[in-house]
Amino acid sequence: MPKNRTLFLTDYCLTPHINIPNAGILCEEKKIIAVGGASAFSLDEPGLHVIDLTDAYATPGFIDSHIHGGGGYNTGNALDPDADIAVLCRYLASHGVTTFLPSLVSYPRDKMIALTAKLAELVEKSYPGADPCAINLEGPFINIRKCGSQDASAVSPIDMGYARELIAAGNGRIKLLTFAPELKDSDKLIELLLENGVIPSMGHSMAGPEEVLRAIDAGARRCTHLYNGLPPLHHRISSITDVVLTHNDISVELIVDGAHIDPRMVDITARVKPNDKIIGISNAIDFDSSFSSRFIKKDDGLVYTGNGVIAGTTLPLETGWAHLKNYSRMPENLASACFTSNPAEDLGLITRGEIRPGKRADITFFDLETNNVRMAVSNGVIVYKAPEQS
Repeated sequence: MPKNRTLFLTDYCLTPHINIPNAGILCEEKKIIAVGGASAFSLDEPGLHVIDLTDAYATPGFIDSHIHGGGGYNTGNALDPDADIAVLCRYLASHGVTTFLPSLVSYPRDKMIALTAKLAELVEKSYPGADPCAINLEGPFINIRKCGSQDASAVSPIDMGYARELIAAGNGRIKLLTFAPELKDSDKLIELLLENGVIPSMGHSMAGPEEVLRAIDAGARRCTHLYNGLPPLHHRISSITDVVLTHNDISVELIVDGAHIDPRMVDITARVKPNDKIIGISNAIDFDSSFSSRFIKKDDGLVYTGNGVIAGTTLPLETGWAHLKNYSRMPENLASACFTSNPAEDLGLITRGEIRPGKRADITFFDLETNNVRMAVSNGVIVYKAPEQS
């Protein structure tokens, strides 16, 4: 009986750990079963579906672990009757993302709990496109002096009762929560989060080195969008920023859109941090006429508050991929890891982030000339195919 197999042929494949030229990727239903040089595969197997992607290259499907919206959907509107997260799933697939964490900023307590419960319900389902596998809460236990574009009235001191309510509302689907380590009871919050399978991520903070090191000792191992929402690097005053930059055990998110962080700072980070601790994120939001009057969208794809604070970007993660290759001195395969295997390892997504046998068949194919997405495969299904060029 013929097997249900698909062989993808492409100019090269970033697994991402190695670069395989003239590559073949053999998938059976939802899994990758072999990868190697194309000449190693037989094209005569009965029932084999061969997809030839000439002038393209493959990476594992991108993982966006910090995204608030796009394509006509914002997580803050998840309670609206006409809000459809499938819109975001399809949009992300068209930009090479196959897994993402819908993320919430701080909202007033009742709404924050209700939104968390709604997202937990939504991520239990399957959608055509990118897979929303878990939830990211960017607050509410952050420093009000570094809340950025977030609603200051929704920011909260660490309240263990509130934290337990959020965890209960998340129903086991919260994977990340941002907190400021200088807040009272941060060690208790870290302990509670870890007990419930939530990764405590330090961010939106004014913490000094002692407070950060205490949080690290308590189990914090991630930093939310390094440099943004944190004190600037200073040559005489140490802070959370230089501690997480130089601490090899801490994973750091980077928004590599060309505006949130100067390209030279991206290069410095790539030289200082162990490569596997850099996680590219979009921090993207959707901006349309219904978006809050507090925000302004400018031609660079960024969204600002009225007083000039960057609130987010409308640029997809593939923009960060192109920028990281240009800004840093990383080889292409190591830059690819920042959007694939690094977030997968950090989040414990053991079946994703790599192109190798036994892994989930999440693959993105980019055009060699334009770097645009040609095709995206999620869980063995083609979820996006770029229109043919005339």
